[in-house]
Amino acid sequence: MTEKDRRIDYIELPTDDLIEAKRFYGAVFGWKFVDYGPEYTSFNDGRLDGGFRKEPIVQRGGPLIIIYSINLELIKDKVKSAGGTIVKDIFEFPGGRRFHFTDPSGNELAIWSDK
Repeated sequence: MTEKDRRIDYIELPTDDLIEAKRFYGAVFGWKFVDYGPEYTSFNDGRLDGGFRKEPIVQRGGPLIIIYSINLELIKDKVKSAGGTIVKDIFEFPGGRRFHFTDPSGNELAIWSDK
């Protein structure tokens, strides 16, 4: 397990609707899910594991999770068509471009590209 030492190993996000979270993240990113009862589902993005826990209220804030994409415009369209909301449109920064969105539960994430 030394390869996992001091690296982010698992990310957990709150959601007020597990079914909608699975639909959204499956549609946009192709994540796979395993349910653990009615209030928790885990996901795998092909490299990293995480989970969604059912909460009555989801508040924005806290750490910002940033996902990499080769094609920002394509993934931005997928976010919108799956029901996400763009809260900061594509902008440039040293090293690339990114945008921020909220998922249907209100969690804010970002997607970046060096292209």
